[in-house]
Amino acid sequence: MSITTNSVVSIHYTLRDDEGTTLDSSEGQDVFTFIQGTHQIVPGLEMQMEGRKTGDKFTAVVPPEMGYGAFDKNLLRRVPLDRFGDNKVEAGMQFQAGGQGIYTVREVADGHALIDGNHPLAGVTLNFDVEVTHVREATPDEIAHGHVHGPGGHHH
Repeated sequence: MSITTNSVVSIHYTLRDDEGTTLDSSEGQDVFTFIQGTHQIVPGLEMQMEGRKTGDKFTAVVPPEMGYGAFDKNLLRRVPLDRFGDNKVEAGMQFQAGGQGIYTVREVADGHALIDGNHPLAGVTLNFDVEVTHVREATPDEIAHGHVHGPGGHHH
């Protein structure tokens, strides 16, 4: 069976940046399972999954615009440290602010924190090594619920 919209797809993958640094991997873990065409993976990888079959191994190069977006300088802000109350603020920390997404503290200096509202992989070309381990049709319940049921997916 070929991967098409509403296929349940199981893959092993390794994600690297352009320098070859491993950013994420399913190695040594269970397969990653998703429903094709439901935006559960980045658009550039989803497009390159179409038509693949169980056993296929391939490399997918996904530019930032088809991954986590371009880096947006407008999402960088300097915030006075007193806005964090008594909490210790350090570079690398992440926090959620008022339902407006997750922010990463990039640096702390001169009584301010430089916070970044970009996704950590914004502006990064994503290089996926993928092995398709299984493909099947999604059940009507899976399609209605928007997620995979059973092994590799959600259990009710």
